[in-house]
Amino acid sequence: MQLLNHEDYLALRHQGKVIEQDGFGDKVIILQDGTFLKLFRRKRLITSAAIWPYAQRFANNAKKLEELGIPCPKIIQVYRIPSIERDAVHYHPLPGKTLRDLYRGEMEYPDDLRERFLEFVEHVQDLGVYFRSFHLGNVVLTPENELGLIDISDMKIFRRPLSKWQRKRNFEHMTKDLNDTYWLEN
Repeated sequence: MQLLNHEDYLALRHQGKVIEQDGFGDKVIILQDGTFLKLFRRKRLITSAAIWPYAQRFANNAKKLEELGIPCPKIIQVYRIPSIERDAVHYHPLPGKTLRDLYRGEMEYPDDLRERFLEFVEHVQDLGVYFRSFHLGNVVLTPENELGLIDISDMKIFRRPLSKWQRKRNFEHMTKDLNDTYWLEN
């Protein structure tokens, strides 16, 4: 993790566009060159994020997913930005559209996308990926017609396939959005 002083942080984000924020500030910025800067804040004083920051988890998960052959963002750098009390990961986004954007939009998508998504979920779980944010907004159909994962900080990757309980938990996350559930079932 590289320390980034305030002036360099401001230069990095100069003319960037904030695409996600909350009451505590910016969360995701598209930088002028098309790369992303995702900012993480520690929510509690005593937390595992103090030892293993979410930005570093994101970067480590990207490396492991790449090793498993699962398309995901490409990491440029991980930063600690003391002046704003944030950690950040700078990365090339995974090109494509999320499955949620595809089914909610006017865009064409492959007829077999639902089946391919369910096969992808099974494949990823067989590889030991426990993704607590597994939903249609975090799965991308790439221009190469592959499925990949984004927003990957909240994930664990085991050396064995997931248990039935873990698979059930992944499925519960996929069906929290009623529109997603409707699309998957029809």
